[in-house]
Amino acid sequence: MKSQKRDRAQRVYTRGYQAGLKGQSREKCPSLPDELHTNWMSGWREGREDMWSGMRGVSAIHKNPAVVAGAS
Repeated sequence: MKSQKRDRAQRVYTRGYQAGLKGQSREKCPSLPDELHTNWMSGWREGREDMWSGMRGVSAIHKNPAVVAGAS
C-alpha cells in the first residue's frame, strides 16, 4: 500500500510542531521560503504552547498533526 503524500506546507508545520513539543529552539527552523517559514513557526508555537501545558508524549498524541493526519 502506497502512503499518500501530504502537501509540503503540512509537512513543514508538523516538523515545527514536533520541534516545539520537544522544547527545541526556534533557531532550529531550516532555511525555507517565507510561506513555509511561517508554517514552521506556527507549528513550533503551537507545539511550544502544548509543551508548556504539560502535553508530552502520549498526552499530546491527540494534538500531534502527524498522528491526526495519518488517521484520516
